[in-house]
Amino acid sequence: MKLGMVGLGRMGGNMAKRLENDGHVVQSYARSGGGTAGSLEELVGQLERRRAVWLMIPAGDPTEQAVQELLGLLDEGDVIVDGGNSNFRDSQRRAGLAAEKRLGYIDAGVSGGIWGLANGYCLMVGGEDDAVGFLEPAFKTLAPDDGYAHVGPSGAGHFVKMVHNGIEYGLMQAYAEGFDVMNSSEFDLDLHEIPAHGPEPAHLHLDVRFLLLAAPGEVARASEESTAIRWVPRAQLLAFSDDESLHRMESRTRAVLAGRRPVT
Repeated sequence: MKLGMVGLGRMGGNMAKRLENDGHVVQSYARSGGGTAGSLEELVGQLERRRAVWLMIPAGDPTEQAVQELLGLLDEGDVIVDGGNSNFRDSQRRAGLAAEKRLGYIDAGVSGGIWGLANGYCLMVGGEDDAVGFLEPAFKTLAPDDGYAHVGPSGAGHFVKMVHNGIEYGLMQAYAEGFDVMNSSEFDLDLHEIPAHGPEPAHLHLDVRFLLLAAPGEVARASEESTAIRWVPRAQLLAFSDDESLHRMESRTRAVLAGRRPVT
């Protein structure tokens, strides 16, 4: 299919490449440049009806401004996809605005990080059946086998991604505290070897996977490819390989909205 991608950062850029590698035609726009279009208006003009425009830009004002502009540029039946970490309440509201103009609106939680280009992205999709069905060829390309699920109506995709983010940050905190306990113990432990020889990532946190989505069979398979489940142990291994004692890492990290939202 042919679609427009807004935002060509580490996520949006690699998603566009993965789509193109599978034969899709991707027109693109980024405020920083490098796309096929110099504005949202030009991007819409590069797409034939029925259009699909996928946003991979920061949540909040950037997404709000882009959606408001697209509402005035697109035609009946066209579809907007928000693949960022928007508040699910904002996604519900924006879907209502889109429906007033007879546009489709999809909120898609996307997990995969820097490994997504090669390994695929876990997609948690909310929206009406018609719009989701139209975008399904792109979803199937972006995700690994059984790696995406239509989890419910508008807002559901970003709600599930919010829970996913909470689990992910909780896992990272638990890993950090566990390694700190081991590092401070009376034993001379090789912290590099411990993550290298643990169980296979796909078998970790078996029961946690069933918390991620409302359709357990679909979701369990999809979430096996998510960043939180599959790649956290590998990221640990890479961190220890680069800095065996982790002395260069600070003990605290900046709180991000995606991590705070599940507990507020």
